[in-house]
Amino acid sequence: MKPVISNNVIRRLPRYLRKLDELEKQGVSRISSSQLGEILGLTPSQIRQDFSCFGSFGQQGYGYSVTSLKEKISQILGMDRDTRAILVGAGNLGRSLIDKFNFTEWGVKLEAAFDVNPALIGTELNGVPIRSDAELMGFLAENHVDIAVLTVPSEIARETAEKLYENGVVSIWNFTNVEIVDPYSNAIVENLHFSDSLLSLCYYVNERRKETNK
Repeated sequence: MKPVISNNVIRRLPRYLRKLDELEKQGVSRISSSQLGEILGLTPSQIRQDFSCFGSFGQQGYGYSVTSLKEKISQILGMDRDTRAILVGAGNLGRSLIDKFNFTEWGVKLEAAFDVNPALIGTELNGVPIRSDAELMGFLAENHVDIAVLTVPSEIARETAEKLYENGVVSIWNFTNVEIVDPYSNAIVENLHFSDSLLSLCYYVNERRKETNK
């Protein structure tokens, strides 16, 4: 039986990947779990436990090859598997993602964007064609799509997500600030709530303020 990997471990993998990429560019060829832990604020044992979920990556007393470890984590995260995505809702946020976020760098091919705005339909942004929302179902019928990036207005978020799921899209990167899927659904949803990050930051600001005002 395949072991279940905890969500916390999965969420640390991109952190490892980013740091290893930085180290590789700096010319670092080998790193120990102690050194990597010090950089990332994690214990060496935590790092070794995380990596052990996926096999043996390093060698006792010898550390990890930065390039080899980066490649293995990339493979675990599916960056070599030609993941295909679409974006639904090419408003300000959607267009900003298309323009500024390099999907290809992370192993994802953004095939198309869909919107209802006649001024956008038929245009192209950063190599991504913007098509009519009316074409979405036909596109899904003719093309395999792994991930939908959802940036529609919140009032139509659930309706749009259900439509995507019913037409074969089972993974959604959700920027709508709305919980969109029934908890018993088989859909995989990554909810991105900007308010959560901001409020977490506010908490730490207030805690520091309390300390300085003692």
